[in-house]
Amino acid sequence: MNVTRRQFLQHSVTTAAALAAGCTTTARKPVYEISLAEWSLHQELFGKKMTHLEFPRVARQEFGIGAIELVNQFMMQQAADTTFLREFKSRADGEGVKILLIMCDGEGSLGDPDPAKRRQAVLNHHKWADAARYFGGHSIRVNAATGNVGTYQEQQDRAAEGLSELSDYCARLGLNCIVENHGGLSSNGEWLAGVMRKVGKSNCGTLPDFGNFQIQTGEWYDRYLGVSQLMPFAKAVSAKSNNFDAAGNCVETDYARMMKIVVGAGYHGFVGIEYEGEVLGEREGILATKRLLERVRSEMA
Repeated sequence: MNVTRRQFLQHSVTTAAALAAGCTTTARKPVYEISLAEWSLHQELFGKKMTHLEFPRVARQEFGIGAIELVNQFMMQQAADTTFLREFKSRADGEGVKILLIMCDGEGSLGDPDPAKRRQAVLNHHKWADAARYFGGHSIRVNAATGNVGTYQEQQDRAAEGLSELSDYCARLGLNCIVENHGGLSSNGEWLAGVMRKVGKSNCGTLPDFGNFQIQTGEWYDRYLGVSQLMPFAKAVSAKSNNFDAAGNCVETDYARMMKIVVGAGYHGFVGIEYEGEVLGEREGILATKRLLERVRSEMA
């Protein structure tokens, strides 16, 4: 078929416009976004070198990060302190920082073999769900601890029972109840994915952590397999890092490989920096992890 000069020019203009539009859309919507988990600064916080109230400012002004994940250990006595919560939210809003979620520890085992203790653990988490709702977050992160009592199946059933009950409470607040692989059977990706299927609630999901796959001393679950098994339920992702080589790559985790698993599962939300190393200082480690995530994101885009 012969193509006239006018048709050729019209086609070229249309194609260029479409490509330009595509590039603009990609620039506005990154493959994934980057947030900062408060645990990355746990040494400074426990050492009183900074306070919990300073976290939003540090995230924005020192790291250029506009979304944060809180840890309840740094506000353990303030869950229901409306004055404190208001002050923290005001500071975050003033910095233009989103509060995504609260990581909850120390509130009992949601899969405890004692039904009364299991129920109490659920109730203990309510105040954190209330705080997360006040902050405008999307989730509380909890643990599927079972006390390592009972069979594989029995521990799944108990964890699912506690999570199901807590998820119902979270649903009434418009929140997700999400579980991190965090030791014991929860670090077995197949086991935790099975718990998610047993709960079967849309607001109960996972927070896959790249590094927390030690089931017990000397026993590790494959991190790439584990993340791939947890990603279908993921509502947040934790980019754990400890050490870096001379090229700026994480020694423990191949980030390019891991982020292909994350994005390949259809996840394009926030990936939270969680630096736990000791060779680099905490702030250096956060920046190193951020640079790595940005580089991998650029390569993927």
